[in-house]
Amino acid sequence: MSKHLRTSAWARVFQRSFAKATRRVVKSATRAVVKSAKRAIVVRSSPPPGAGNWTLGVAAGPAGVRRFRLYRPPDIGRGERLPLLVMLHGCGQDANGFATSTRMNRLAMRQRFLVLYPEQDRLANAQGCWNWFDTASGRADGEAALIMLAIDQVCLSQPVDGRRIAIAGLSAGASMAALLVTRHPARFRALVMHSGIPPGTAHSPLSALGAMHGRRGTRPLVATPLSMVAWPPLLVIHGDADHTVAPKNALAAVQLWAAAAGAQAATVRRVQRGQRYPMAVTDYRCQGRTVATLALVGGLAHAWSGGLTSKPFGDGRGPDASAMIWAFAARQFRQ
Repeated sequence: MSKHLRTSAWARVFQRSFAKATRRVVKSATRAVVKSAKRAIVVRSSPPPGAGNWTLGVAAGPAGVRRFRLYRPPDIGRGERLPLLVMLHGCGQDANGFATSTRMNRLAMRQRFLVLYPEQDRLANAQGCWNWFDTASGRADGEAALIMLAIDQVCLSQPVDGRRIAIAGLSAGASMAALLVTRHPARFRALVMHSGIPPGTAHSPLSALGAMHGRRGTRPLVATPLSMVAWPPLLVIHGDADHTVAPKNALAAVQLWAAAAGAQAATVRRVQRGQRYPMAVTDYRCQGRTVATLALVGGLAHAWSGGLTSKPFGDGRGPDASAMIWAFAARQFRQ
């Protein structure tokens, strides 16, 4: 046998052996990846504690796809229509973690309302932040449209009273919630911003960073004062020890609402329950109507007031923000 034939035969044997070994490695690696992914799905999908239904949904539109979670309290009667609270998480969070930290589902079970938790995609923002600031590129409006699609989907498929919808958020979620209200004011009866930045403050990542430190943007607001009068009442909750989002953003948000409606600040009330952090509460009223309320929590950093301390961005020593949010929304629903 010639040297060339012997080399070719050896090459073919080597290629077959190499291909077989490669398939084994790829198959083994694939099994490991799938197994790891399944474990991750189980961890991410494990529902927050408590009775009721915890379901996964998807909203798809021109701007992409976003997942959402929906909490539905047990034993909804035939023909019963319940309020809906939309909860937007902050950076570094997802729907499961946010629901667990805020314990909003437990409150929804007692008070009988549904809770929708849209979830940011890490491909859209590596830190899981809503891109509320990116109005110049249109990305912020695209994400807002996806959240509205999730709301519409839930309103069509669930026993939702469309006249009783409120929205709340933490940090970037608060700013996205405010953006949604400016775009669709007639859809919401109440807005709650927890540790967020008011609308019209930033238009890019760089200006958002400045806004977090309390520097105002120079671009015009996203709405005119005339249209702002129709915005729903606002509750702002913010810690005076927040070094991530400056507390002056809280004052700027309520002053924005107040100026649009010609409201004036009432006397500051000092509130403290037990050993929890104290609050300085200021109502902005116009003709007997509360346009905005500022609850500045003493000693609270950048965390959900009254949230689980064991979860990121939760501080159990603060007043119960979840209870405050529902009480505020329920008052608007009754009017």
